[in-house]
This record gives sequence, structure tokens and C-alpha cells, in this order.
Amino acid sequence: MIPINDLGRGFRLYQKEYEDKALEVLRSGWYVLGKEVSSFEEEFSKKLGDCTCAGVDNGLDAITLGLMASGIQEGDEIIVQANGYIATMLGILQCGAKPVFVEPDEYYQLDASKIGAAVTSRTKAVLVTHLYGQATRMDPILAECKKYGLDLFEDCAQSHFAPYKGVNTGLFGKAAFFSFYPTKNLGCFGDGGAVVSTDPQITETVKVLRNYGSDRRYHNIKIGFNMRLDELQAGLMRVRLSHIDELLANRRHIANRYLEEMNNPLVTMPLTADGCEHTWYQFIVRTQDQEGFREYLKDKDIATDISWRVPPYLQPCMTERFGFKEGDYPVTEDLCAHIVTLPMMEYMDDDEITKVIDAVNSYKG
Repeated sequence: MIPINDLGRGFRLYQKEYEDKALEVLRSGWYVLGKEVSSFEEEFSKKLGDCTCAGVDNGLDAITLGLMASGIQEGDEIIVQANGYIATMLGILQCGAKPVFVEPDEYYQLDASKIGAAVTSRTKAVLVTHLYGQATRMDPILAECKKYGLDLFEDCAQSHFAPYKGVNTGLFGKAAFFSFYPTKNLGCFGDGGAVVSTDPQITETVKVLRNYGSDRRYHNIKIGFNMRLDELQAGLMRVRLSHIDELLANRRHIANRYLEEMNNPLVTMPLTADGCEHTWYQFIVRTQDQEGFREYLKDKDIATDISWRVPPYLQPCMTERFGFKEGDYPVTEDLCAHIVTLPMMEYMDDDEITKVIDAVNSYKG
């Protein structure tokens, strides 16, 4: 079976470096907020662009702490795309704010033309999620934020080093939020996350909030949390970060073959917008018979997935609180009913890629 992803392959690519780094951290005797975290923060922000970075324990907490540090308060409204992941909405809710949904565009990203209709007197910001590894078209988003006086935030959990017009995602808004969950293009070997910002005051506030609200030992200036990135994960990600260009090239090789060689009219290929580069966190296609297509590929020993079957606003925690119902966002619901994720990982040999391509091309519905 060709898996949808195989994390072990990524480990084996640089196994000795990972093992050496793990032993180095374990032998150091320092496991929380040490040189590995500070070095990762510096190296990640330098690779990303002109920004500062605060490492935290996961992507959800990056959203929560980043919004708090940026001044989001109870009662504020934040515009998000309806086809995003539930973690984005939970981060907003944990700040006491409310997510307000708009539909995605043909690239699966937030549709800037829908922002205006969603603005109310309580709207404070737009939170863009760069889905599946592709940068969102930021110029129209920025124009709408300027028009309505809104802050811009970015959920970059799936878009590490995906540029828009040469500028990496994460550098367009007031703050940006990254997940380093193991499946991510820059993932660790457990949970991890980060807040980045061009405003160093925001990341400094996150560093206080993540560590019990403490700006120095035994001195607590805010009501904080225990949401720190640990030394081992930071050290292992430093290894992965040093190879990120090669890892992204591997994904682009797989995606380019899919795009060039898949030609089944029953399967719709993903589009990449002008100015938006794609890092292929996931390779998403659409087909009319979602389950039939997946069963067909399973019979061919090819694993697939759906990202995601139920949109976040139709999850019970959202429907019970806000009264959302089926039909509220038909574009999103249509996508959820028809998208399929094909195998995409840090390494596939050409025979495996060919097998997926041949199977897709042979599908007859």
C-alpha cells in the first residue's frame, strides 16, 4: 500500500543527524527554554524573512497566544474561511472572540470579495489560512483590510516557506501562527508551534504568556500559561530546517509529475494562483464520487484521505453554540463532499509516483 504519508521516510532521510541531535540534547541536562529553542527561533525567523519568532507547544496555542498578544479581546469578531480547520476557530474562541465565516475561492483560499459583506461593528481582523501549502492571494486581502480598518493575521500551519510574490507567508499581517505537527512540511517529532511577527513586542509578549506570564524567573507580570516549545523538539526541528529546501523540492517533484501526467477528465487537478507558490503540504483533487474514487484507489493499494469531511462550523461544538446548519456555506460543503487527498510525503520513488498516476488515469467512475 502506498501511504498517504509516511513519517518514517522523513526520519530515515537524515536519521544519523536526528539521532545525534537527540543525544546532544539529552546529554546537555537542559530540557526547557534553553539554547535549542532560542537557536531555532533565530534560525526559523531568519529563513522566513524579516521577523521575530516565539516557539510554543503547538499550533493551536500559537493562534491563541498570538491573538492575545496582539490585543484580540472578548467580543471581537474575526473573519475566517469556512473551509479551514477547527483549530483556527478554537484559537479564536479561546480568546473570547468569535469566528465569522466566508467562502473560499477556486484555489481553496479565503475569497477576498466576500470580506466586505461579513464586516460588522465588532469586526477586528481577518485571519487567513494558507491551505494545503499554497499561499493566498494577499494583495486583495490587504486591500480589504485597509478599506475596513482591520488587522490581518495568518494561519501558516500548512504553508511553511510558501511565498506570495516572493514574500513568505507569515510576513504580511500583524502576526502569523505556525504548527510543527509531525506531518507538516516543517514538522517535529511530537507537537510544536510558533508565533512570528514583524513587531517584536508581540513575540516578546508571547514569550511571557507561554511561560506562566513570567518575564524573568519568579516574576509574573501577566496571567499566563504553560505553553512552551521544549528543547528536544526545537533541536530536532533545527535539523529538519537545515534540509527544508531539499524536502520542499521532493514534494514539488511529486506534485509536478502528478500535474503533468494525470489527465483524467473525471478528476479535477488543483490550481495555483498567479504570484502564489505552492509547497504541496497536501495534493488535493476533486471527483464527483468521492467514496467510489477512494475505494477504487484502495483496491489499487493506494491510500487516500479527505481534508476534511465535515467543515468546522458544522462540528457539534459550533452548531450548538452558534446555530450553524447545513447549507450555510454551500461552496465549502461542496468541496468537503468531493475533495480527495492523494499520497504526498517527503520522499516517494518514481515507481510509486507512476503507480498513483496510472491508477488515477485509469479511473472510470
